[in-house]
Amino acid sequence: MNVRERSEELEYKILSPFASKSDASIRDLEEDACDFRTAFQRDRDRIIHSKSFRRLKHKTQVYTAPGDHYRMRMTHSLEVAQIARTIARGLRLNEDLTEAIALGHDVGHTPFGHAGEEAMQKLLGHFCHNEQSLRVVEYLERNGEGLNLTREVKDGIVNHTGPNLPMTLEGKIVRTADRIAYLCHDYDDSIRSGMLEPNMLPPNVSATLGNKPSAMITVMVSDMIVSSMDKNNIILSEAIQSAMNEFRQFMFKTIYYSKELAVERKKATYVIEQLYNYFFVNPEELPPEFFARREKWGLETTTVDYIAGLTDLYAIQLFEKIFVPSTKVQI
Repeated sequence: MNVRERSEELEYKILSPFASKSDASIRDLEEDACDFRTAFQRDRDRIIHSKSFRRLKHKTQVYTAPGDHYRMRMTHSLEVAQIARTIARGLRLNEDLTEAIALGHDVGHTPFGHAGEEAMQKLLGHFCHNEQSLRVVEYLERNGEGLNLTREVKDGIVNHTGPNLPMTLEGKIVRTADRIAYLCHDYDDSIRSGMLEPNMLPPNVSATLGNKPSAMITVMVSDMIVSSMDKNNIILSEAIQSAMNEFRQFMFKTIYYSKELAVERKKATYVIEQLYNYFFVNPEELPPEFFARREKWGLETTTVDYIAGLTDLYAIQLFEKIFVPSTKVQI
């Protein structure tokens, strides 16, 4: 019995009957098993070592060009993974599957956060970062070969948001952990920026969840574990769910769609729109690997793949290179 087989056997001994088991996972393309890592551990490693995951360190969460201590997409993904693993361990569910989904859930996010996603939606009529995340791991990574992740991980990635629920409890954990993370951490960043103060929270949110980010996370995570214990579902109590919903509405109104950030959102939208239109009209200017894919995927999809994969900084540099006259003096 090798290390992987021992780990798979251990899952049946210590995990809940409702937990996903590694040896029952399915890949679209069969491959030899690893002697040391389970299928879900292998997926986690493939995501961490992917180019799309590395780019998250330069993709905005909320604030464009933030300071050193503000969240970016990579720190958000790591925080989601930590919260989700805590919940999974408390419920005796598969931590490796949970972590893999959490780390991969945002790899398809555009530059400039929600402003970038909305710009793509405006241009195309339909664009969802969760669907793009699935496309990244399935088709775009490894120079177009994809990562060949298990169906359980891919399902959790594409259904971490949107109308459809994940098929695994681990995926459902990530779906809620993502919301817990971005609400509490964006609230924390907003306090640091001076846009919010703790006394501005709605009374029910403060009374139910508290007003310190770490305490708010603890309240929601604890409630989720207690409410979901020994159930074939992931739920929150009615009181906590109601407070979370109110918290989310408050954050959208006060921060995400605030007048204070409107100018930066407008700038970000403009950059995305101009870059997309430029490369759609001038596809020969796309990097060679993208230009070569246009016959397979079509020009629109290929252009979307390129623009969505840009980091904030590179998108700005590219915009300046294409549209801003050089200030260098020619002698």
